Amino acid sequence: MSPLLLLLITPAVGIVLIMAKAPAKPIAALAAALNFFVSILILAMFDGSRTGYQLMFSQVWADFAGLPTITFALGIDGINAPLMFLATSVTLAAIMVSPGDVKRSSEFFAYLLLMSLGALGAFLSLDLFFFFIFHEFALIPTFLLVGIWGGQNRQFASMQMTLYLMLGSLVLLIGILFLVLLVPWATQWKVAATFNLMDIQAHLARYPVPLGWQSLIFGFLALGFGTLISVFPLHSWAPAGYASAPPGAAMLHAGVLKKFGIYGFIRVVLPLVPEGMEYWQNLFYLMLLGNILVIGYVAVAQRELPLMLGFSSVMHMGYMFLGLAAFNTIGLTGVVFLMVAHGLSAALLFGLAGEITRRCGETRMDELGGLAKQMPFIATAFIIGSLASVGMPGLANFAGEIMIFFGAFGQAGIPKWVTMIAIAGIIIGAIYQLRAVSRVLYGPMPERYAHVKDLDTLVEQAPYLLLIGLLFILGFAPGLIISITEPAVKSLLAGGGL
Repeated sequence: MSPLLLLLITPAVGIVLIMAKAPAKPIAALAAALNFFVSILILAMFDGSRTGYQLMFSQVWADFAGLPTITFALGIDGINAPLMFLATSVTLAAIMVSPGDVKRSSEFFAYLLLMSLGALGAFLSLDLFFFFIFHEFALIPTFLLVGIWGGQNRQFASMQMTLYLMLGSLVLLIGILFLVLLVPWATQWKVAATFNLMDIQAHLARYPVPLGWQSLIFGFLALGFGTLISVFPLHSWAPAGYASAPPGAAMLHAGVLKKFGIYGFIRVVLPLVPEGMEYWQNLFYLMLLGNILVIGYVAVAQRELPLMLGFSSVMHMGYMFLGLAAFNTIGLTGVVFLMVAHGLSAALLFGLAGEITRRCGETRMDELGGLAKQMPFIATAFIIGSLASVGMPGLANFAGEIMIFFGAFGQAGIPKWVTMIAIAGIIIGAIYQLRAVSRVLYGPMPERYAHVKDLDTLVEQAPYLLLIGLLFILGFAPGLIISITEPAVKSLLAGGGL
């Protein structure tokens, strides 16, 4: 019995209780709080000085003659441990900020728990079958949350998300099947095919895939994961989806589930088909610069707060792609760190944007203004989230971004102009984020907002204080993540695949 199983059992039990007509929000909040504390206990048990997976659980799930073996296997190392904690933290905050009187509340909170369950299962799975299936479990409630409880244009946004993400998942599945079925044949593997990631890694460490197969498999995997990440130019589903989604769903998807694609690159793509990355590297550079420059300029042009935040979230994926391209210790460690930091800051900003929209009934920044005096807590929290987003030292995002830039400069294969242009993207981010602060929080306040209420009670403020506290803790003590992630990244780069 691994404690990792509790992270999957707890939200599953919560869903069952909610569907059995138990009070929806209290049960969901209790399940999320239990998972949050379980994740802290798991981190306390985790030995960061060791490489390899810990607290493992493995049970053969399907073993039929002539078919690849499927194993329900869970494990944790220095790469997915921070993402596990990110998922439980954002889940707790997302459920707490969601109103308890939402229509069809039982379904709403059950879907939020199912998103969290899917994200945790995908991060912890050591079998590619469950790695894929758990992510699909998380996508289905996302579509429903946007389509049923979303804001304006929710039907269009939900349909667009469904088409893009289902197509991306289909391409990803093809890449995984190529990896599982073709690799044994291409490398003259003498044992039965399997979805078990550790077995595949162990074999490919001795018998690498030929370049032709690597470029093909990398192409499918990169296109699949890239669509799920919202890489340029396959990004248009994300900003509209986040702008239409209820705040809790936007927090979970942008803050947690979107990191699945980046995690897939680190866990599956780069260790198993590294030469495929070299084959496609020029296209890789164009895509990451497209995310930073093109999407950054589009974010500057936005006039609605949720849409601006949606494009901002897409833009930051470009920095993570730069760290993947570096493929060295400091670069990949920075990617893992930035996934956590961006997840916290994006969840904070999307949650606050939902609070502003709910209280003011307005998303257009030009129609807002002067809210800092009327809503001091929301204003302070929004400023902190904005400063984190633009990489302010002392907040978590800075450490992740600076490690990625150092990693990119230290990688001889990356042209220096690519890194320099990526760094210049920080200026673009500062323009749109600080302009949002100025337009929404300062200047003359329309009279119709004179009676708008702030978050006055500790219960209302608690989810945002949690996210803000974590941003400051990781900003001042980045070693909490780096100390456990760096050994795992070094092992991965050395060919250990862990």
